[in-house]
Parts: sequence; structure tokens; C-alpha cells
Amino acid sequence: MIISLRFSNFYSFAQETNISFEIGKKPALSNYDLKLENGRRLNKVTAVVGANGSGKTQLIKPLAFLSWFVCHSFLGNKPEDPIPFQPHALFSAKNSEFELQFLLGNEEFRYRLVINTNKIVHESLHKKTSHLFSYIFSRDLKADGSGFDIKQQGFSFASAQAKAIRSNASLLSAAYNYDVPEAADFVNYFHKMIFNLNVLGRRNFNQSDLFDSAELFYQNSTLNQHMQQIICELDLGMASVRISEAEARNNSGEISTLYIPSGIHLLGETSFELPFFEESSGTQSAFVLLSRILPVLEQGGIAIIDELDNDLHPHLLPHLMDLFKFEHSNPHQAQLIFTCHTPEVLNLLKKHQVYLVQKDQQKSESWRLDEVAGLRADDNLYAKYMAGALNAVPDL
Repeated sequence: MIISLRFSNFYSFAQETNISFEIGKKPALSNYDLKLENGRRLNKVTAVVGANGSGKTQLIKPLAFLSWFVCHSFLGNKPEDPIPFQPHALFSAKNSEFELQFLLGNEEFRYRLVINTNKIVHESLHKKTSHLFSYIFSRDLKADGSGFDIKQQGFSFASAQAKAIRSNASLLSAAYNYDVPEAADFVNYFHKMIFNLNVLGRRNFNQSDLFDSAELFYQNSTLNQHMQQIICELDLGMASVRISEAEARNNSGEISTLYIPSGIHLLGETSFELPFFEESSGTQSAFVLLSRILPVLEQGGIAIIDELDNDLHPHLLPHLMDLFKFEHSNPHQAQLIFTCHTPEVLNLLKKHQVYLVQKDQQKSESWRLDEVAGLRADDNLYAKYMAGALNAVPDL
């Protein structure tokens, strides 16, 4: 579970920015709260709202970037490749910083990263012991740039191998691929972040997503059953979904298996089958979206979704958010952070569950609504936002 994320100099965010999932003692309990054994409370659902171009996507993108970096940078990057991100255009010569505080089991950890597009400057992992954090490993670029100084404490990565890891790859990622046992739990934690973002922003929908989603559901009967139930409940005109196998041959003559989804529609006792490629864009989007949300609910983790409401009717949003509310649908206390253009979401959440984003003088800034002075818990957040009292609206 994520406690907080702090970052700076990342895309449109120049200054230090913080996303906290932690809730103080004052807010009344809600079904979107996650209560820990020690009494701490975390948000299960966090919404990000703001005008087009304000930086909503950039606010949640650090989580997707850190997930990729920790899980895939060792094998996914060539030695000469830049690190795939951008600092703020006005501060391209400065380093970018990230700090993620999270829970793994009942223990609290802090992962810190300082980078530029060419290399890592600092990478470390700390574990909370009493009220302090003690390092598990720490990796610092030498002043002359000739290599790294590495300290380890309970992290059994051979020193010679660790020092030889190239400067654009995570030490955690490398340790995992060298079968360092202490790395596995952390890489698996970051692997449970599922997102619809890449270095350019939201991955735009294409028909190959339908094949990929269908394959996931075909191979996992539990997810398939859950998807079928939700699709039918969303009143998309379907009684069920059928996924069939088909062979496809590429230009080289190689044969592969495709998984093709179709909707089964009923009218009285008459039924007909319609391939998903002929369904509405909203139905297709819902199908693909469920392939990203349901695995997180099944195994735990965090879903990072840009434009959750894309192609969906606003009335469908509460149903998707409700999947994270209750123990029977969210037994592993998964979290969701999403951006959207639907201000009605402010009627569904408390002020500590909403971040607003706006851009001023080419720099994005964000704040959680419970940081707004004078905003009461019983205020109509939707009405105040629509009236412009909370800012973060288009300047028309």
C-alpha cells in the first residue's frame, strides 16, 4: 500500500510535489478508507481533477515511471539509452527526485531516486525501524562520475556486480535479475502497480488492447467471471461475453493464437453475437479498463488510471469506484488513483480523497482539498468547484 509520493522536476511539475494517501484523525470514516492495525488510515481511492493541460496526467505518472524503472530498467534499457522521462522544460539541467513511502506486509519502507535523463545520481531503499529509517542499500554516483559508492545492510548483492550495474538501470531491477532474494518482494510490489500510461502519457486505445484483455480473461476464469458480472451490471446491452480462440499468421508465416471477445445480446428468447470490434467505444473501453482494474483487486496493489471516465457515461464511474469500497470486492485492500474530467466525482468523495491540479506560468501545482483553508467537510465540493471557488477550472 502506498502512503505517500514526493517528487520534483518531472514533466510540468517543477517544484516539490506531494501526493499523500494518509488520512488524519479528524475526517469521518468512509468506505473508501483503509484502516490499519495501528490505527493509521489511508485512502483506497484518490481522484485527480483539473482543466485540460493542467498536469493531471503528470501528477500520477511518477508512480507508473517508478514501477517501470524498478521492474524493467535493467533488461528494458540498452546501456546507451537515456532514462525515459522528461524534467521540466525550464529546469532540464537539474536533477529530478522521487521518494515513495509504502507498506509491504506490516513493514514500512522508503524508496528514493535522484536522476537526470542520462544517469542515476542516487538510489536507496530504507526500512522503518522504530521512528527512524535505516538503509537496506544506498547507491551514490561518485563526484568524478566514474562509478558508484554502494552501501548494503541485509541486502546480499555481490559488491562487484552491484558496482558494475550501468548508470541508467535500477539496482533493485538488476538485483532481482541476478536472483538476489531480498529484491524479489520489492520488485513484486512495484509490479503490482497497473497503469494505462507510458512515457508519452495515456496509452491511447487501439484494437490490440481488446485482444490482450481477452487473453487475460480467457486464461483466468476468476477474472473472467468477475468481468462478465460487471459488464452485464453496467447495462451495456449484453447478457454475457464469449471469448474464442483463432489462429493468425504474421508476415513471416509464424502462427499465433488470438483471443477474440464477442458480446452475447438477448431479446426475449432470441440471441445474437456481436464481435467487440463492432460494439460501442464505451463498451470496448469498459472491457479494457476492467482488464487493468480487476487484477489489482484480485492480488492487491494499485491501479493508476489516466482518464478513468474516457468514453464512459458519468453514471458508470460510481460502479467502478465501488469495486474498491468493500471487502468482498477488494479483499486485499487495493488502491486506485485516477484522473478524470467528470466533476460529478466530487459528489462521491470526501475532500481528503481529491487532488486538484492547475498550471500557472507553465508550472503545474496540486493540492488536496483538505488543505484548502475554510473548506468544511459538509461543503458541497461539486458546487464550489463548478463556481470556481476552488480554482483548477478552465480559464475561459
